[in-house]
Amino acid sequence: MAAAAEDHSLSTPLLSSDQPQPHVIVTVQDGPDLPQPEADPRPQFQPGDENRRNPYAFIGAHDEFEVPGSSTIDPFRNHTPSVQGLYECLKILICLPIALLRLVLFGLSLTVGYLITRLALCGWKDRQNPMPKWRCRLMWVTRFCGRAILFSFGYKALVRVKLPTFLKCVLVEGETYIDVVTVSIPFNYHWIKRKGKPAPREIAPIVVSNHVSYIDPIFFFYELFPTIVSADTHDSMPFVGTIIRAMQVIYVDRFSKSSRKHAVNEIKGTTSNGRVLLSFQIGAFIPGYPVQPVAVRYPYVHFDQSWGNITLAMLMFRMFTQFHNFMEVEYLPLVYPNENRKENAVHFSQRTGCAIASALNVAQTAHSYGDFMLLAKAAESKQENPSLYMVELGWVQSSLHLSVVEAVEFLEIFLSMNPDPSGRVEFRDFLRALRLKPCGLSEKVFDFIDVQKMGKITFKQFLLGSAHILKQPLFRRACDVAFGECAISGNDHILKQELQDAVSLSIPSLNTEEIQGLFSLFDVDNDDRISRDDFISCLRRHPLLIALFAPKLLHRGSSIADQNLVEEVL
Repeated sequence: MAAAAEDHSLSTPLLSSDQPQPHVIVTVQDGPDLPQPEADPRPQFQPGDENRRNPYAFIGAHDEFEVPGSSTIDPFRNHTPSVQGLYECLKILICLPIALLRLVLFGLSLTVGYLITRLALCGWKDRQNPMPKWRCRLMWVTRFCGRAILFSFGYKALVRVKLPTFLKCVLVEGETYIDVVTVSIPFNYHWIKRKGKPAPREIAPIVVSNHVSYIDPIFFFYELFPTIVSADTHDSMPFVGTIIRAMQVIYVDRFSKSSRKHAVNEIKGTTSNGRVLLSFQIGAFIPGYPVQPVAVRYPYVHFDQSWGNITLAMLMFRMFTQFHNFMEVEYLPLVYPNENRKENAVHFSQRTGCAIASALNVAQTAHSYGDFMLLAKAAESKQENPSLYMVELGWVQSSLHLSVVEAVEFLEIFLSMNPDPSGRVEFRDFLRALRLKPCGLSEKVFDFIDVQKMGKITFKQFLLGSAHILKQPLFRRACDVAFGECAISGNDHILKQELQDAVSLSIPSLNTEEIQGLFSLFDVDNDDRISRDDFISCLRRHPLLIALFAPKLLHRGSSIADQNLVEEVL
C-alpha cells in the first residue's frame, strides 16, 4: 500500500464529465436516433437474460478476480505448545524450586520498576516533548529491572565486573612509577548473544525488528530505551501500561485509519514463530530516515519460545522451568532510502524485510496482524483447522484496501455458512447465509465466487470476491441509486412490500418466509423498515447482494433511465 496511492475508497466520486468515455455504453430507450451496440443490442440484466454469467458487470467488476494460491505456512504456530517427552517432564520437575525463585525475582523486579516509573511520571503533564533528564535518570532503575526480568526468565548475558583498583609498581629506566589499574573479569554467561552494534540514534533513529516473543520488547527496553509503537489496548494493562507510557509510546488503534495515519511511525505487527518474516507496516518507512534492522532469534531444542497459539501463562511457566533460554540479537547494516530516485515506503519496507529475512534465513510472507485475528476467530468458533482461514491479509489490505475489521466480519459471515473440515462451503449453505433461494441469479453469484469451478468455495475466494465488489468505484453509487429506486413511497425508507417488488425482478416467486428473511437482513436496526443507512450498511457487509438490484437499476422506464446516469452506472 503505497503512501501516495490513489484513493479507491467507497466514497470516491463517479467519473467526471472530462474523463474518457466508458468502454461500454448501453442505451435503454427505443428510438431511431439512439444507436444500439452491435455485440449485444439488449440492456444488461434485463429480466430473463440467462446468458450473462457475470452478475456484477454493471458496476465494472471483471468476470474473474485474482485469487493467489494459499500458503501452507502457519506463522503463528508454536511447535511445542505442550510438554513432550520424558526429558522435559523431568526437567520441569527439577526446575520447580528454581521456578519459584524466578517468579519471586520477576514479581519483585516488576514491582520496583512500576513504583519507580510512577515516581518518574508523577506531575509530568507535557507528553509531547522529551522527558526531563532527572526523570530519565529515574527510568534507568526501571531499565535495570527489565534486565532482572530477563534474568528471571533464564536469559543471561556477558557481564564484566570491575574489581577495586590497586597499585602496580613499574620500574622504568631505574625510576619507580606507580600506575593505577582497574581489572575487569568477564563472566561468560552468553545466553543472550549479540552480534554487531546499533548505530547512533542521530544516524538511524528508527529500529525495525522481527517480533517473536514478549521478550523482544523487554530486551529492547533495556538495551535501547526506545520510543515504541504499541496498540492502544496495552495502555490499560496493569504495571506494564504504566511503563509503556513512560517510554512516550505512540499509540495506534489497529482498526482506525485516522489513528494509523496519526501514528506514522507504526512499526510492529504481531508475533510470529520466527520461521517466517511477516509483512511490515509501512509507517516506519514513510519519514525516509535510515533504518536500523535487527534480527532476533530464539534457538531451541526442546522448547519453542515463540508466542503463538499458546497462552501467556503456559509460556511463562515453560520459560521459568527451563535451565536457561537462548536469545540471539544481530544488528544488521543500515538500510538507507534510495536518494537517486523516488522510492515509496512500500519498496523501502520490502528492502528492509529482505535484509532481515536473509539474515534469519527464512521466507517472507504477506501475513499480518489481521491474519492472527482471523486465526483467533476461527479457533473461537471451534473450526477443525483454523489456519485454513488465514489469507495473507497484508497483500489483501494493500491491493484491495480492505480493513482488518471488514475481513473479520466477512469471516463471521463465512463461518455462518457451516464450512466443512476442509474449510469449504457448498451452494446451499452459501444461499442460506445470504437469505437467497436457488435461481438463475444466485447460481451466477456463487459461480462468480467459485473461480476454481469446484462447486465449493473457500474463505479466501469469498473474501477476495466480496472485496473485489466493494472496491469498485461505482459500488457506492449503485447502492444509493438502488435505494432510491426501491423507496418509492417517498418516506426515505423501504417497506417490506417495496423490497419484495424490487427483488422480484431478480428472484421471482419469493414466499412470505423468504422475503421476511431478506428483509431482516437489510433491517439492521430491527425497526421494521429499511433506512438508507440500513440499506448501505447491509450491502457493505454483504456486497454480493448488490446483484439483486441490477434489473431494477436497468429496468426500462425507471428514474435512472436518463442516458448519462445509465452510462455512468454501466
